[in-house]
Amino acid sequence: MIAYSGGVDSTFLLRVAHDVLGSDAVAVTIDSPLTPALDMTRARTAIEQWDIPHHTLFIDLLADEKVRTNPHDRCYHCKKEIFSAIINFARERGIDAILEGSNADDVHDYRPGMKALEELGIHSPLKEAELSKNEIRLLARQMGLHNWDTPSAPCLATRIPHGTPITVQALKQVDRAEELLHTMGIKEVRVRVHGDLARIEVPREAMPFFISEEHSARISAEFRKLGFRHIALDIGGYRMGSMNRPTDGENE
Repeated sequence: MIAYSGGVDSTFLLRVAHDVLGSDAVAVTIDSPLTPALDMTRARTAIEQWDIPHHTLFIDLLADEKVRTNPHDRCYHCKKEIFSAIINFARERGIDAILEGSNADDVHDYRPGMKALEELGIHSPLKEAELSKNEIRLLARQMGLHNWDTPSAPCLATRIPHGTPITVQALKQVDRAEELLHTMGIKEVRVRVHGDLARIEVPREAMPFFISEEHSARISAEFRKLGFRHIALDIGGYRMGSMNRPTDGENE
């Protein structure tokens, strides 16, 4: 059973598992309040041409106080709950091997969820093979996977500073704000939430887009409809895991 999000890593892993195992490879996608709506669409469309058994499990992760209160090790508790549910789901179907798509680059970021995977005995073949993200994209492109260049899309909780409780409203704000920017042509973006302030992170080459009076006026108006009073473009640009970096001795 492969934990399948619809991103390039898990799609590549699932495709290889399918090529080797045929119908013995099963995909499971987790739906939760922390899952971007676009991820669910990607998961459905990325493998629709393959004859792979695909299941969706809904988990209300915010029912877990250790996730909802958003401590610095939130990802550990989140992964523990998700993969415990997948293990139970797999065992009900006589499956004892569970794979997930972490890659070699993930070990260089703060990923407390890795500990949960190790404790539960979840295998990470791409990481074990020391495949980097760029290598996976190259292989996925060679295999003809249409999402080989899809930007990474971690769970919505990563947009909220540690220590700030996670609410359904805040998650929906982030999801809709990022969806708007995607529809405007911005592929890689993070909308970080600081109360009623939205801090937009994009690669530096995308920053001129926001200087346009037409674009900035539309973004400002739409973000205010979502409940943001202040909208800021982070001149530091997009940084993977920026919410994990301490500032003045504290977490962002």
